[in-house]
Amino acid sequence: MVFSMPIIRPSSDLRNNYNEISTICHQTKSPVYITKNGAGDLAVMSIELYELLTDKYTLYKELEKGIKSLENGKKYSSKEVFDELDKILK
Repeated sequence: MVFSMPIIRPSSDLRNNYNEISTICHQTKSPVYITKNGAGDLAVMSIELYELLTDKYTLYKELEKGIKSLENGKKYSSKEVFDELDKILK
């Protein structure tokens, strides 16, 4: 896995260079970190990245529920699992 340096821009760039920040977000598929008075303030990202992250979060929460159910002795059939996944993905 390759890690890149975070892209950090001052808050004035949101107003003065919005199109450039938008292009960076879409091309890199990474957030741009916005500073205010030299300190971190916001992370700006494309809608596609935001939806990917929220979908992953939803999946992880469902997996966590499944693991807790197993720890409590609750078991589900494969049909129940796939039916629940269908509900989540729609």
